[in-house]
Amino acid sequence: MKSHRLVPRALVLALVGCAQPGPPPPPPPPPVDTLAALKAIRAAGDGLDSAVQVQPLRDAAIEGFMKRAHEAEARQDFAAAASAADDALMLAPDAPDLLQYRAEIDVAQAQWSDAERLALKSHQLGPKSGSLCARNWQTVVEARTALGDAPTVEAARERLKECRIKPLLRM
Repeated sequence: MKSHRLVPRALVLALVGCAQPGPPPPPPPPPVDTLAALKAIRAAGDGLDSAVQVQPLRDAAIEGFMKRAHEAEARQDFAAAASAADDALMLAPDAPDLLQYRAEIDVAQAQWSDAERLALKSHQLGPKSGSLCARNWQTVVEARTALGDAPTVEAARERLKECRIKPLLRM
């Protein structure tokens, strides 16, 4: 009787030994250089030669929070920068430039989906032209690149081109 119990086990072991292993899983993508992505976002806004630029008026309390955020960012303390930017957003939750700054801090922390969401909200509320617009769409480019979504990257690059408004030719 014991031999009858061993036959099924032996058969299963033999079959398992004959099984072909599947292809190895693809290697994980290389880590994204978040600081390089942040630099690219800011460069997109700095290098824009649009005829239209919008600069908001600021409450002193917001300026204080943003000063803290920038100081923390300079120390690469992105958690403190995020906290200070969040404090500023509590006072002005629909300020496009604050939303974009917070998106950029999310990029530095590799929080790609949050960064994209905030950049798109900033674009929706913002001027849709000039350096802020360029930073919005470059943030989407960086986030979607990190998430491996090539078609959306290309669409965002096209939208980035729309941020430049050429000056009127006056004669």
